Amino acid sequence: MRAGPSADVPHLDEKTKAELRSSGLPHTQDARERGIPSLGSGAIYPVPESEFVCEPFAIPPEWPRSYGLDVGWNKTACIWGARDRNTDTVYLYAEHYRGKAEPSIHATAIKARGVWIPGVIDPAARGRMQKDGEQLIEMYRQLGLLLLPARNDIEAGLYMVWERLSTGRLKVFRTCLNFLAEYRNYRRDEHGRIVKEDDHLQDSCRYLVISGLELAIPMPFTGLRPGAASAAQGDPAVGY
Repeated sequence: MRAGPSADVPHLDEKTKAELRSSGLPHTQDARERGIPSLGSGAIYPVPESEFVCEPFAIPPEWPRSYGLDVGWNKTACIWGARDRNTDTVYLYAEHYRGKAEPSIHATAIKARGVWIPGVIDPAARGRMQKDGEQLIEMYRQLGLLLLPARNDIEAGLYMVWERLSTGRLKVFRTCLNFLAEYRNYRRDEHGRIVKEDDHLQDSCRYLVISGLELAIPMPFTGLRPGAASAAQGDPAVGY
């Protein structure tokens, strides 16, 4: 017989355990109570798009912004998020999705969204040795990106994203087409393992939520008249 949660995590009282059991998906209970990776096949985030996809709008300049970056030769992906601090709601408002291009090409595209916006990047750089990942991070920094390594606690990150989705505190602009295409196929196999294909923006989102939000900053004051700051960044419909 498996030991109860109290044998594994004695620092959790019974009230906290009960709240954990009632607040999440059944297959995440062991991950939250006992530190065991969650299992079960099917969609990782079983939340219908109708509950989180929204129409684009101009991001208020006072909302803090940051991004998550996932790099690789076959595909490099970046997702930008802005946080409404009044409701603790994060809006994914823009994406970069391109393969087989040099870091300088990606860096130019990322800076075009706002060179002042900080980001977090996969510390392992798509499965390379950690040392190589650190070198790649430094390369992007030299190209002008404000980057820090993201935490890569996979199950914790997945749970944080799912919790925001399920409580209405993570929204996605309908213009983030690549993100939504990946979302529809983001799943676990019959052994409970994440299917690692076409998940670059999903990884970027996880990095953003678990590490990037704490780095987010509002748009710096430019001295322009009200409303001009957003226009200076590009398309006023999406706020960048």
